[in-house]
Formats: sequence, structure tokens, C-alpha cells
Amino acid sequence: MAKSALVGKIHINCPVCSRLHEVEERSRMNSTSIKGEKVFYEEHFYVCSESQENGERREFQTESLTDLNLMAARNAYRREHHLLTADEIVQVREGYGLTQAEASRLLGWGGATIARYESRAIQDEAYDTLLRMISKNPFEAIAFLDKNGEQFSELKRMQIRTKMIEKLELYGKEYLARQVFASEYVNFSIPSDFNGYKLLDIDKLEGIVSYYAERQSELYKVRLMNMLWYADALHFKTYGSSMTGLVYRHEAMGVLPVGDTSLMALKNVNVTIQEDYESTGFRFYPNTALDLSVLSKNETSVLESVIAKFKNYDTSLMVSYIQEESACAQTEHGNIIPYSLAKKVRTL
Repeated sequence: MAKSALVGKIHINCPVCSRLHEVEERSRMNSTSIKGEKVFYEEHFYVCSESQENGERREFQTESLTDLNLMAARNAYRREHHLLTADEIVQVREGYGLTQAEASRLLGWGGATIARYESRAIQDEAYDTLLRMISKNPFEAIAFLDKNGEQFSELKRMQIRTKMIEKLELYGKEYLARQVFASEYVNFSIPSDFNGYKLLDIDKLEGIVSYYAERQSELYKVRLMNMLWYADALHFKTYGSSMTGLVYRHEAMGVLPVGDTSLMALKNVNVTIQEDYESTGFRFYPNTALDLSVLSKNETSVLESVIAKFKNYDTSLMVSYIQEESACAQTEHGNIIPYSLAKKVRTL
């Protein structure tokens, strides 16, 4: 039996020995071919302790477990190609209170299209783009309702519009804040040495801020901005691209990303202003509503190494450490720090 991990134990009617008894549910990495590509996914299976074959306990899958494994493989392919997973498609649809058929009609697709994407089919990039559009921007969802509203009864159309307006009120400020932030990166709209060969990724940025805040007892602006740069620099050094697509300048307090004020205005960035008689501080907190699956294992590993490195550094010592990095030493104050200089960043 290939190396596997125990998930749990359940009592079922075992099809291997035709008895009701306790079996182990285990998981392991497996691979399969989807659309001509080899993909790796986590496979689940059961093990019968009452029978053996060639000296090993016999394993089996139920029909439902086979379906889950097929879905895991398809979702692995989706993630590899930056497509929404089946669960994420469900979240988009349910976010507007739509059934599978209603979501398909809203977008002008065949009635069973969404149902297929949530169960067995993999959407192409064009369909994925439309789903992402209505997920991120309720204005787009309302535009589709205006276009395809005749597909619904008047009552249902009103119910859907009400849900969209509610979502717009919840996410509208975030959308507008994102637009303002993104506008500051209009001069960095192609991958380059300035953005680490990655376009601005606000979802990932918000996830990183929350990840840091969850693991730091007190996280203030200067510390956060320097930790963002260090993570991006290390990721670039190791994998050839930044994580966030942020562009950084060398400043008196270490480094600051372009648009740092707009960054703090993002609705999903949980920040409060703390004032005393002498100064104003910006303290960051986790956002428990965010889905941190936007961060890959490699990315969280980089973040953890940054956290561990500066765990016992106060902000002043941390800034001094970063100012001594060759990336800062070779860049004038106020100038952009090219990511190519991050190749010399000290390993944590």
C-alpha cells in the first residue's frame, strides 16, 4: 500500500468481506490525467481490516467516495489553471441566492451549465471569467440581470435584484476602494522588475495582511509594510516572482509600497487608528471572513519564515535590518526598489 494517512474510522457494510464492521478511511496523494495533463490530488479510500491480498489489507471505495475523488482531481486541475473550484462556483451562485438553473439563466447559458460545473464538468476560461466578474463586482451581476431579466418572473427578478443590491451595499465600498488602489498601479500594468513580474493581486494581499495580523500580537503599519516587502523579496528570490505584485519604494522607515494609503482603505483590510497626544498609529487585525486558501503552501511557508525571523525584533531594529539589505543600500531614498536586487536578500 502506498504511503497514506489515517483520516478516521466508520462502521459500514464492507463490500470486500460482506460484513458490517469498522473500516479505516485513509488518504494519500495520487495522480490522474485530465484533458491530457497529469494532475496530483488527495485521494480518499477505505481499508478492510478483515481481509488481505498479497499480504496487505484490501482497500476499496464506495460510489460516493469515488465521486469525491473525481471532484478532488478536477479541482486540482482547476487550481493549476487558476480556475474557480466547484465549491467556489457554489459560493458565487449562493451569494446571490440563486439556484443552479437560475444562475445559468442569469448569465445567458444553458439551464444545466452551472449544475455541470458544480458536479462533473470543468469550465473554460471565458465562462470562468464571467463567474469571477459577478463574484467580485455586484454591478456586473445587476447588468446581467438587466440583460437577461426576461428569463425570470417579475417577482423572482425583484427578489434577485434585492439580493444583488444587498451584496452591493456590503461589497460596494470594497470594490470602489480596489478601483482606487488599482489606479495607483496603472503605470505597472505589465509584469516587470518593478512588480516582481506579477500584476497586482489584491485578494492575495488582503490574505497576507490578515495572515500576518493573526500571528502578530501587535501589528502596526511600519512593521507590516516591511514584512510585506520581505515576503515578496524572498518569494522572488526563491520562485522568480513576487507574491502580491506590489511595487516598493525605499523610504526612511524601510520600505513602503506604492499606494500604501489606498491599501489601508481596502474594506477587507482590518485596520484601526490609535491616537495619543504625540502620534497616530495604524494597527492591523485579522479578518476572519477572508478565505486564506488564496495563499499557497509555498507562500505560507515564506510568510512563516518572515514571522519567525522578526518575532523578537522591535520595529526600530527591524527597520535597521532592512535598511542594511543591499536592495535598500543600492537604492536612493524615494526610488523604487527593483526586485532583481532581492536576489541578494539575506536568507532567513
